[in-house]
Amino acid sequence: MAKIHLICGPVGAGKTTFAVKLTGETGAIHFAIDEWMTSLFSPDLDGDIEYDWAMTRIGRIEGLIWSHVRQLMKINVDAVLDLGLLQLAHRQKFYDLAREDGFDICLHLVDADRETRWQRVEGRNRDKGATYSMEVDRGMFDFCENLFERPEGDELKITIRHSS
Repeated sequence: MAKIHLICGPVGAGKTTFAVKLTGETGAIHFAIDEWMTSLFSPDLDGDIEYDWAMTRIGRIEGLIWSHVRQLMKINVDAVLDLGLLQLAHRQKFYDLAREDGFDICLHLVDADRETRWQRVEGRNRDKGATYSMEVDRGMFDFCENLFERPEGDELKITIRHSS
């Protein structure tokens, strides 16, 4: 049976790097929210990204992604959802969708200490390598740091932890 792999962790933890590796290991299809956002909306953005503006567009993209996930599950192909998933309510949305459709789902928590993550973000900003999609300044890093909710309680039953 195909599985949905949700990837979560704080900014700079290595979520996308892990997602790409997992995709290769499982033959899954990788959905990365940063790629969708930068391809679809960044060219038209005038000024800084605002949280509400981004969340509205992310919601639309996730609806499209979920329609593709349904198709993949029907043909028995895993899906890796690299969507940030900083908060429990956001992850719960996908748990509920998977439950409604009868899909198997697991959560991968990718983590590293805060200073290591900030150094990675600085390097990614500077080098603009394979996992770069947008500039993340210290303010955005700290904002997202305060949003992140670590899995706990019942959520840990489906969580696999990965240190990077």
